[in-house]
Amino acid sequence: MNFSSKIYIDGGDPAETKQADAMLKKAGYHGLDGQTTNPSLIAKRLMNNRKLTSKEAADGYRKTVEEMSNIIPDGNISIQVIGDPATLTAEDMVSQARDRIRWIPNGVIKLPCSRPGLEAAEIFCEEGPVNITLNFSQEQAAAVFAATKTHNYDVYLSPFVGRLDDKGENGMDVVANELSMYRASGDNHVQVLTASVRNIKHLLYALWLKSPVITIPFKIFSEWAKTFEVPPQDFIYDVPGLSEIPYRELTLDKNWTEYDIHHDLTDSGIAKFWEDWSSIVA
Repeated sequence: MNFSSKIYIDGGDPAETKQADAMLKKAGYHGLDGQTTNPSLIAKRLMNNRKLTSKEAADGYRKTVEEMSNIIPDGNISIQVIGDPATLTAEDMVSQARDRIRWIPNGVIKLPCSRPGLEAAEIFCEEGPVNITLNFSQEQAAAVFAATKTHNYDVYLSPFVGRLDDKGENGMDVVANELSMYRASGDNHVQVLTASVRNIKHLLYALWLKSPVITIPFKIFSEWAKTFEVPPQDFIYDVPGLSEIPYRELTLDKNWTEYDIHHDLTDSGIAKFWEDWSSIVA
């Protein structure tokens, strides 16, 4: 049995990866299709009441994704680039990507949906698969589409729906809008990977929309695994109190630098990741 979307687990503990994969197989499904990782969570799990050195953190991150790769060898494992956003350049990201893609045979490099991130994606999508994270707008999605036209490998885009909900906006509208835009283009080389899933409603609506991929925190996954509910054909996603994010008619034939890719949540997300990482790694 399969779902309408590929199912990833989101987290930093291989024990959760193994358990989620086993839950799916026990229910008659083929298992997990992949994993998205948070290196800060991984480093925090490896701490012994002290900060890690940069080498300890990098070695621990590599060992963790290797464990995950062994659990789901046929699935994708997203590996994130790391650095101070004030100084991290596209060249730095590409250099990290070229190193980290060699960690495992099924790695995907996570790059932020920022100008340096898309500069790096434009280069590296010809060398390996990429996952553009911290996506919050349809115009960012248009830029990702344009930046990765010359791809030789898979390209994923991760809209963070929960963080938009936190602002009082309907984060799932971004997923729906991006899917509609890509499907209308007839070119689906960018696969929407619904992320920042906070509840079962997010998950069910993403399944109903046939988002190519959904990544789910273990807590939400465990709740869903009680029944592995799928949405009916007449499913309605109704979340009162969230403002609509309207669909925009955007052409996808411009250079990616011509799109407005700025979003405050992207900036704050990048800054928060570095803050978390710096609190753990010396």
